[in-house]
Amino acid sequence: MPWYQIFQDGPEYEARRKQRTFVPPNISLKAVHSAVPPHLFERSTAKSLFYIIRHAVVTYGIYCCGIKLDSISFEQGLVPSFAGTIIRLFLWLFYWGWQGMSFAGIWALGHEAGHDALSPYPIVNAILGMILHTFVLTPYFAWRATHRAHHKATNNLERDETYIPPTRKDLKLPDGRVAVRMDYAHVLEETPAYTLFKLFVRQFLGFQLYLIHNRKGNPRYPPLTSHYLPSSKLFKSDQRNLIIQSNIAIGTMVAFLFLLGYTRGSAFLWKHYFAPWFVSLDRMVLFTYLQHSDPTIPYYRKNQWTFARGALATVDRPLFGWAGRFFLHNINSDHLAHHFFSSVPFYNLPQVTGAIKPVLGNYYNYDSTPALYALWRSFTNCIFVDDEGEVVFFRNRCGEALIESSVQSD
Repeated sequence: MPWYQIFQDGPEYEARRKQRTFVPPNISLKAVHSAVPPHLFERSTAKSLFYIIRHAVVTYGIYCCGIKLDSISFEQGLVPSFAGTIIRLFLWLFYWGWQGMSFAGIWALGHEAGHDALSPYPIVNAILGMILHTFVLTPYFAWRATHRAHHKATNNLERDETYIPPTRKDLKLPDGRVAVRMDYAHVLEETPAYTLFKLFVRQFLGFQLYLIHNRKGNPRYPPLTSHYLPSSKLFKSDQRNLIIQSNIAIGTMVAFLFLLGYTRGSAFLWKHYFAPWFVSLDRMVLFTYLQHSDPTIPYYRKNQWTFARGALATVDRPLFGWAGRFFLHNINSDHLAHHFFSSVPFYNLPQVTGAIKPVLGNYYNYDSTPALYALWRSFTNCIFVDDEGEVVFFRNRCGEALIESSVQSD
């Protein structure tokens, strides 16, 4: 790919944008299900364990390479000290980038366990999910509860659990029928530096803030709603013991990290755990945000929402190329199929995608736009949605939507 194309929209995005008017799909779930060969629904504990062990070996191998970095010296020889410092920094950034990708893959495997997609035995999925998610400081059972709720109401403005966009009323914007460009500029205009700062906070801290106090979650919950409180309205009463178990696991992991930092030093802990962990948060927020937040993807209110329409409000993206498939286990490249069949194991999802694409036709959403450009495009154009309308699209800081729905408001 020529360097300049990393700042261009993918042709698939351009085709959706040019449609201008969106007609909600009426695709039969039965037709989608019938297109998938039955053997693709089968889950193999042994095969899943193979992928988990392979991932653990790769993660350990990257860690061993990081350990070698500590012993590399540039103080002797022909390399000036300043150049040696730059080279060392570059090597650490390279290491953190790959180990962060591997940590994100550990989270993705835990995500599979949360859907009972690693094994036909729920207890096996629970044990594996708890281990995998606890390692990357995610409270497994708490996350599982709200994530399953997200799958049951994807892009439903009343019931979805994650990435609920603010409305015109939330931002105190005037009615769209009378608003002019200056009205939007007065409320929404901000400097590029401040936009970058907000993007940085969202990418590296957003997921943990969502867990701690439901940041960007559904606003129907009271302030300071937390995934760490067993009494939270996020959970049913029979889930509270599981939330306590998740908290104990997270507490144990934090204690282990504290002990590791005490015995090996805070620099060791930062270089080999927390720096990759922050990178993994960025990767994870990147692919989860871009799966559903896009100027060409609709949100629905209750009268127009169906499970199939919610599942189709998803974008498959080839993020990070081969590395995305290898480390992230198809979580971004075959996410639409995952929303139709969440318990299908990740290693079968590419075949499921191929099987259902003819049934979905033009409603299959794919976007080859490079990752960073797609992120900037969504972050700067997906600002708010209208308070009225059964099918709505994101509007930008000028109050403009790329696509309008064919469904008229009552």
